[in-house]
Amino acid sequence: MPREAEPSLNERAFVLQALQEDIRIDGRALDEFRGIDLKFGPEYGVADVRLGKTRVIARISAEVTTPFPDRKFDGVFTIVTELSPLASPAFEVGRQTEQEVILSRILEKAIRRSNALDTEALCLIAGQAVWSIRADVHVVDHDGGLVDASCIAVMAALKHFRRPDATVSGEGHLTVFTMAERVPVPLSLMHDPLCVSFSFYHGGEVSLVDATLQEEQLREGELIISMNRHGEVCQLAKLGGVPVDALTLLSCTNTALVKVKDLTALINKKLDEDAKRRNLGGLMTELSAENER
Repeated sequence: MPREAEPSLNERAFVLQALQEDIRIDGRALDEFRGIDLKFGPEYGVADVRLGKTRVIARISAEVTTPFPDRKFDGVFTIVTELSPLASPAFEVGRQTEQEVILSRILEKAIRRSNALDTEALCLIAGQAVWSIRADVHVVDHDGGLVDASCIAVMAALKHFRRPDATVSGEGHLTVFTMAERVPVPLSLMHDPLCVSFSFYHGGEVSLVDATLQEEQLREGELIISMNRHGEVCQLAKLGGVPVDALTLLSCTNTALVKVKDLTALINKKLDEDAKRRNLGGLMTELSAENER
């Protein structure tokens, strides 16, 4: 099975010695993220996130489908991940690696199971027709921090996405309008969960945020905290390795809250900039007035 090239003995010793002295190879502080660049595509619901050299693209799509028999009033929300071989030699087409399984489960618990998306608002006709929202996550470049970058991409894409407007008339007659006929409708989000990953070294004495691929290969343990800007913890994922004591966990949670607030502010800022570029005061205002009439 293909694998990433592992650091040499000299690289390992150098990086670990530097971390023991609170120094990172790229010059960042231990609790500092790499530079984040967020861009939206020409279509609604496409978010391109660059976290250092890591790049993740999320795309949201919607279609009308029948609900699950046991959830007649809820829409459907699924998250699908794809790790391209172009991103890393460790990824193969058609064969899920352990990293892809972990990424899928973390995103599933952090976003879908935390009810970030209001699925009841996706219901069109109870038991007959609901919106099915699908988030496709494509990893284009991999240099560590996949979970954090993917979560940012999915949440940004969900907030950016607009689904077609639809009405129900008569005896269950459903009409779905095109974007030229009616202004598209944003999704109803309950909260904005984001992930912050911590890596541990030297028996858990040293912890850092947003590890690069090289730092991930040398870590002794990992902790992923999912929370929203209100400080509500959605998930704690401790993926083996060295144990983490209560004080360290509390410190990581406090650090994660600061990072989540900063990331949420960044996403909202980029959304505002994108809205201005799309000239919402022109065509969209005209379409909105048409809706009201």
